[in-house]
Amino acid sequence: MAASSTSASNRTRQTQTTRVNGKRVKITTANGKVTITDAPPKEWEGQAAQIRALRAMPEYGKQFLLAGDQNSAKRGPRAQQEAIAAGMTPGEADVRVYLSGGRLRMFENKVGKGRLSPAQVDRHAALARLGHHVEVVRFASVGEAADKAVALVRGWLAANSP
Repeated sequence: MAASSTSASNRTRQTQTTRVNGKRVKITTANGKVTITDAPPKEWEGQAAQIRALRAMPEYGKQFLLAGDQNSAKRGPRAQQEAIAAGMTPGEADVRVYLSGGRLRMFENKVGKGRLSPAQVDRHAALARLGHHVEVVRFASVGEAADKAVALVRGWLAANSP
C-alpha cells in the first residue's frame, strides 16, 4: 500500500491504492473528505485480457500470431542482469502481432494518461526509423483494453487482405 501526494500545492490531498474485500480501490483524502473509487487496472491485467481476446479470434493461428513482452517487469539485480544478457530490450513494445505475408505490427499499452518511459520513446523511434510503427493503446478497464486490441488487429487484418 503506497501513499502519495497528488499535488505539491494542495498538501491536504493524498491518495493510496489498496485492497478492500479483495478488490483494488483508490482511497483519496482531500480537505478532510475521504472518497473510495475503483483503482485503474494494472497494465499487465489489460495486456492479459488483450491476449485472451486476440487468441479467441477465429483468425488467430490462421492470419496472425502474437507474442507479448513484459520488459518493464520488476526484477532483482541478478534477474535484471540475466534478462538483459538474454536479449530483453528496454522500451520494446508490449505486444507483437505477426501477420501473414511477413508483416509485423506492434502496440504498447498504457493505463489512462500513463506516459511512455524514456526507453520506450527511444526504442519506438528506433523502430519507426526501420519502418515499424508502434501503436499506443490507452485503456481505463480490462474490457476496454481487450476491445481496443481486437479492433486494432481487425483493422490490420483488413488492410493486409488481398
